[in-house]
Amino acid sequence: MPQNLQDTTTLHNGVKMPWFGLGVFKVQEGSEVVESVKAALRNGYKSIDTAAVYRNEEGVGQAVKEAGVPREELFITTKVWNSDQGYESTLQAFETSMEKLGLDYLDLYLIHWPVAGKYKETWKALEKLYKDGKVRAIGVSNFHVHHLKDLMADSEIKPMVNQVEYHPHLAQTELHEFCKAEGIQMEAWSPLKQGELLSEPTIVEIAEKHKKSPAQLILRWDLQNEVVTIPKSVKEHRIIENADIFDFELSAEDMDRLNSLNKNERVGPDPDNFNF
Repeated sequence: MPQNLQDTTTLHNGVKMPWFGLGVFKVQEGSEVVESVKAALRNGYKSIDTAAVYRNEEGVGQAVKEAGVPREELFITTKVWNSDQGYESTLQAFETSMEKLGLDYLDLYLIHWPVAGKYKETWKALEKLYKDGKVRAIGVSNFHVHHLKDLMADSEIKPMVNQVEYHPHLAQTELHEFCKAEGIQMEAWSPLKQGELLSEPTIVEIAEKHKKSPAQLILRWDLQNEVVTIPKSVKEHRIIENADIFDFELSAEDMDRLNSLNKNERVGPDPDNFNF
């Protein structure tokens, strides 16, 4: 189990990825994203997750520069958007993202959604970027088991990460088991179900028992299930609080109770019926 904010999981290619990071989905470009990322880095975070479609890569890059943390200590993720999928267009999208971020290499590049008929070509572009040393690890986001099987049938390199919607109402058990068996690290987006879970009675009750907030309880549940997690916040006190989850442990009974909350309920689109 991770003991602190800098602890890492080792991806199947040997690259170390922090268990915990900051997501910047829906964080506004400009001062909001710059301050949010700087607050995270100031408080010991090393991992920042953005995407082309968030339109805040420039702000993330600016914050990284201004924070002055050595580049090799950081783990920066971005994603190729659906309209850029395809081989040449992905290579182009990557260059655009890198210019905006102001980085000379990326730690993790993900395919944002499994666009039918496109994601295999997109993956070939990611494999090239990986072989060329421009990205330390490559992966996917929002892929179901059948998407992963389909991708892996024709790929040279297995995805290192699958970032999906994951929280106590969407435990994704089958997908999680498949990823574990294949050595693909699962990562959670929207771990707090966009705040909906913070008043869930079982969560509130277990959190009170541990003298922790409901958010801290859920994020700890992620880690104990061996899922990397990247909660977003723009408030420094919340960024600090979210990461204060290394000084307590959920019992097997706590974990069972939280696992039993699953309803296969999403706040985001289902990757099988997403309007690409």
